[in-house]
Order: sequence, then structure tokens, then C-alpha cells
Amino acid sequence: MRAEFSENLVTGNELIDTQHKELIDRINKLLDSCELDAGAVTAVKTLDFLADYTDFHFGAEENLQKEIDYPDYNKHKAQHEGFKQTIKELEEMLQEEEGPSAAFIEKVEENVIKWFYTHIEGFDRSVAEYKFMRENNDRL
Repeated sequence: MRAEFSENLVTGNELIDTQHKELIDRINKLLDSCELDAGAVTAVKTLDFLADYTDFHFGAEENLQKEIDYPDYNKHKAQHEGFKQTIKELEEMLQEEEGPSAAFIEKVEENVIKWFYTHIEGFDRSVAEYKFMRENNDRL
């Protein structure tokens, strides 16, 4: 299963959408490194690369939420913290198994790709809609 940026992931916020595209690219690079049997070192480096960009992206989203006084900021931040924990668990799994296994790939598909889609379609879209409404002076 590959991650793919599609219309249902568009939030309408150009910065966030661009970062989501980059995250999808990094997720796919992680899966590619696993399928190419490039070994544990490559998979770990690729996962670290994904983790670093995820931190950067979550920081940008959280700063945006603070700027617009997003009412569900704490709930959204908790989602981000949960995902960061998932990345740590994947790092531990790579080290324990001395490289990417079928179980590792399955966990990436379930706990990274599916989480990512659900998070964008729900949480991130809500932020974008809230921002749009604020900017257009609609009642909230």
C-alpha cells in the first residue's frame, strides 16, 4: 500500500497541503527502503528523516492553530503526540528486528498511512475550515 495525495486530503491551506505532500513522499520512501531490502541502516535513516519532517510539520500546524485561537488545539496536539509515539515504536521495532520485516511494513501501513489519512480528513480539515471561517468573518 502506498500513500497517495488525493482530493480528499486537500485542506485548502497551501502551506499545510504542501507539507502533507512532502510527508506522503517521505512515507513512500520509507516503504521503498523496506521493499528494496536495503537493510536496517537505510530503513532507520529513512524513518529518522520522516520523523524529523513530521516534527517540523506538526510544529507548523500547531503554530497556525495558536495564531487562529483554534478551540480544539489540545485535542489536535494530543493526536500529534500519539503519532510521535508511533514513530518511536517503529524505530524500536526496526532495531529489535534488525531491519524491516513484513510486520514492520504492515505496522507502517496501519499506523502511519491510515492514521495520516484519518487525521488529515478529520482534524486538519477542521482547522482549515475554522481558519477560513475566521478570515471571512462568518459566525463560528
